[in-house]
Amino acid sequence: MDGNHLGEFLRARRAALRPEDVGMASYGTRRVAGLRREEVAVLAGVNADYYTRLEQGRERNPSGQVLDALARALRLDTDARAHLFRLAGTIPDDRPSTRAAERVSPALRQLMDGYPHTPAFVMNRTLDILAANALADALYAPFEPADNLARMTFLDPAGRRFYTDWDRAAQATVANLRHAAGSDPDDPRLAELVRTLADQSADFARLWNAHTVRGKTQDAKHFLHPDVGPLTLTYQAFDVRDAPGQQLVIYHAEPGSADAQALDLLGTIHATRRQNEPHR
Repeated sequence: MDGNHLGEFLRARRAALRPEDVGMASYGTRRVAGLRREEVAVLAGVNADYYTRLEQGRERNPSGQVLDALARALRLDTDARAHLFRLAGTIPDDRPSTRAAERVSPALRQLMDGYPHTPAFVMNRTLDILAANALADALYAPFEPADNLARMTFLDPAGRRFYTDWDRAAQATVANLRHAAGSDPDDPRLAELVRTLADQSADFARLWNAHTVRGKTQDAKHFLHPDVGPLTLTYQAFDVRDAPGQQLVIYHAEPGSADAQALDLLGTIHATRRQNEPHR
């Protein structure tokens, strides 16, 4: 890396903190604003000389543990912490937070419900569907339950009928799971899912052993829905900033197309069925 960008960032964030901001007493005459290097070293639990070398660019390969300690000492938020890791040429370990209970925020649910004419849902790295709007529920109604895209593809009998090009959908699904394994290979949920799929689907086991890795693409999706027939939809996937690992997926039909008309019809059929369901 050209220049001393890591050191410059550390100095700037150190200068932005006062002793009282971090619960330290201020002593002596301060020639510069902010914390002293020695104070940051104490807060981070690292050697003062080592921290000085980091700022001066004489040490450029801090461990993830040191970076985490510095992030806490300098009171860095999520974005600033990630930036610190990038400057050091490494990737932050976010695995503990991704294993927390999977919840979709009320604000995100409200946002999805604000798209009544297009399917929208939130999924995690292991392709569990965490929340969906009404039209996404209607789209995936052939599955019982519509809980995980991998399970739906390989183990639900509806999968081979629903996905017009099942082979392509299956390959993409497994490649997505391999991508998830790269983010957290020790994730117990991923291990459980892979074990179940491999035990019950020879197709999954074959594809999993091929080790193809791919994140979400922007390819069009081709479906055959029992209520409205063929559907071709494009989609966009957005990372959820306050929930690492979650993605908001929004499907889209070309305005005025037969696919758009089919989506409108699907929404009407689904709403009518919901109204006619007996109250429980």
